[in-house]
Amino acid sequence: MKIAYSHLVQHISETPSIDQISEKLFQLGHEHEIHDNIFDIEFTPNRGDCLSINGLLRDLGVFFNVDIKQDIYTKELNELLIDFENLSEDICPQITFLKLEIEELPKKYNQTLDDFFLDLNVNKNNFFTDVSNYLSYETGQPTHCYDASKMDGKLVFHLTDCNTDFETLLDKQVNLSGKNAVFSLNNDVINLAGIVGGKHTSCSNKTKTVIVECAYFQPESIIGKSVQYDIQSEASYKFERGVDPSCQQKVLRRFIQIISEHAQIKDLSMVSYNAIDVPQHKISINVKKINQIIGTNLSQEDYLSYISSLGFLIEQGFIIVPSHRSDIRTENDLAEEVARVIGYDNIELSKIDIPKNINNSCNKIENKLRFFLLDHGFYEVINSPFVGQRSKESIKVDNPLDSNREYLRTNIKDSLLDNLLFNEKRQKDSIKLFEISDIYSSNNDSFKKRKLSIISSGRVGLNYEDFSKKITKKYLIELFQKILPMHNLEFNIISRELLDTKIKSEIISFETDIDIFSNEILCYEEISRPPKLFNQYNPISEQPSSFKDISYSVKDHSKVDELQDLLLNYKSDILKHAYIFDYFFNDKKQEIKIGFRFVFQGQETTLTSAEIEVIYNDLISNSRSIEGVEIPGI
Repeated sequence: MKIAYSHLVQHISETPSIDQISEKLFQLGHEHEIHDNIFDIEFTPNRGDCLSINGLLRDLGVFFNVDIKQDIYTKELNELLIDFENLSEDICPQITFLKLEIEELPKKYNQTLDDFFLDLNVNKNNFFTDVSNYLSYETGQPTHCYDASKMDGKLVFHLTDCNTDFETLLDKQVNLSGKNAVFSLNNDVINLAGIVGGKHTSCSNKTKTVIVECAYFQPESIIGKSVQYDIQSEASYKFERGVDPSCQQKVLRRFIQIISEHAQIKDLSMVSYNAIDVPQHKISINVKKINQIIGTNLSQEDYLSYISSLGFLIEQGFIIVPSHRSDIRTENDLAEEVARVIGYDNIELSKIDIPKNINNSCNKIENKLRFFLLDHGFYEVINSPFVGQRSKESIKVDNPLDSNREYLRTNIKDSLLDNLLFNEKRQKDSIKLFEISDIYSSNNDSFKKRKLSIISSGRVGLNYEDFSKKITKKYLIELFQKILPMHNLEFNIISRELLDTKIKSEIISFETDIDIFSNEILCYEEISRPPKLFNQYNPISEQPSSFKDISYSVKDHSKVDELQDLLLNYKSDILKHAYIFDYFFNDKKQEIKIGFRFVFQGQETTLTSAEIEVIYNDLISNSRSIEGVEIPGI
């Protein structure tokens, strides 16, 4: 988020230097860089309230005399008559529409609006969209403008299963798939809610009558959509982190005021739809608890002074949390606020003795298990310890970074099952995964336990020895008996009945405490070694893959290595994997039969047959040039 120094300092009576403001922003926890008098600030996921001029000024008001009173339109408004239905009030509980018509479009903008585009090097679009963009920068609340002349019909907001093409106002074509929160006009999607509006109802340089939508969307419904559809959206960045659920009318009245400073308003009307009242959150005043958390000795007077300076109200023994501070729910959150104001560097240091980590036999056993599994074709994964699903033993996090994941997981298996289904949907037919991690439970005497969890399905391996073998309980039991003959490990089959999959292969899982493994595993001699070079991460393609097989007859046995080197190391952007799936030595004919499988996949688009054939034919041509190598049937 980029904020201009000049736009902040004009509201601060002391006129602090850019370095002085920078110092206070760092103290408040707003990490940033400065380029050409512009603060480039990286906000934490739960501080959406600071993604604006007004939001930062509210925080800086702790240290400076700040004035953030902007003029708003105060006259009474007619009720807007609009054919609108909200079918997903749980996702969008508050929404307000404004219809506004002007006499003539302005020829130039006033200094405040003009400075926004000039100082931040922002491109202008059209009058109403420009005001909307500035308003988001000023207040932190995105709004969306529709050309009113293109809005005839029934407007519906709903969460729905989509499989439709959608042209954004940025001229980008995307295919909406799966569940999406959208606005539809006469059953046609015109807005991907909280992300971007559609081309067909967008404003232009000729638009004089506009319908402005100002809404609160639950962050969970917005998170991930901009990534899924590769849309860089300032609106989604703010909605994902949470906007003020009670500001719609005030923001639209500010919108009217800015318009009135540029053009003669001909007609105005507004309507609000509030499915639920925004609850007022209160926290009891307990300065003793705050002192315990941050290690201070504050008086109640000082504590309440700090909290009041941040915009919290004090009322009858309670601290009233402002509606824009959705991140404040407990005394731990208030303690963090006080620590920011005092400054962590100004809190007296306390000595804490932390025992040194001892590399005991348990660590050695974990590493041996890792190498053993890696040697047998398993992949280690690391999943988040936070989950959204609650169980009886779950421990809830007070202030989660992601409200969709507010519990500590009580098992690893569920995470691995998600990993397995993710890979199956991407046409992986040999999946062998494991994770070594802690789980947490309110019923555990020790609060947490160290676990090994395994999940697998499909082929035993992508090689000629294992290609035709299926992963079974018997296979896994025999595998572990190689290193742990005295252990009786219990493997389970996970039913696919309730899973979103059409694949029939058995899913085998296993989860146990690390401390059940004896030291006999330490005798295992590992084969795997760390990579010599850093492996660059490559984004996972969402496109379907295709495979082609080639079977060879090799009569000159000395040419087998040359053939393998050629085919297994062939470089192409669309050839994702090559392996030997069949190998047979005909002793009678002194001939080797060897089969190679080639997996093709595009990164951005589905591959055509012609694209695949180019590489396939080149593979055939190059391999046939090796003397003594033939392809039967060609």
